[in-house]
Amino acid sequence: MFQDEARFGRMVRIRRCWSPAPARPTVPNGYEREFVYVYGAVSPLEGEMDWMICREMNTERMGCFLEQVSAAHPDDFILMVVDGASSHKAKNLQRPENIRLVPLPPYAPELNPQEHIWDELREKEFPNRVFNEIAAVVRQLEQGLPKMSANTAGLRSLTAWPWIISLNLNAN
Repeated sequence: MFQDEARFGRMVRIRRCWSPAPARPTVPNGYEREFVYVYGAVSPLEGEMDWMICREMNTERMGCFLEQVSAAHPDDFILMVVDGASSHKAKNLQRPENIRLVPLPPYAPELNPQEHIWDELREKEFPNRVFNEIAAVVRQLEQGLPKMSANTAGLRSLTAWPWIISLNLNAN
């Protein structure tokens, strides 16, 4: 599995949109700096994704997320590829027995397919929208994340890159 965190908030992300000529689309602008975080992990080979919405991002929440993933896949041994965030390397990180963390090279987000999940989620669920409250952002995440998780073929298409598929991950 490949793991990453993302921040979603009330600030608008301008995206391209279609409009009939000669009309010009307008997008309201929001500058409120209020955010929630989403922990996510994707298995490109199976097209499965686990996620958790949190108010903060820290070592304790990372441990909670690892427990959630472990409980969702109790019969699997999981190699979870993570970036260099401090919460992934903390000495007090509680890691379940069936999960091992494997670090990505420093400054290499392009190697993590979970980053593409965040891009897709932002493009499909959050384009050109300003939210009046953070609860609306959470509601949008609670609608969009299950839709993405249910689309195993779409997740595989988005994340099963040739170098990932070619990995030999058999444990003896």
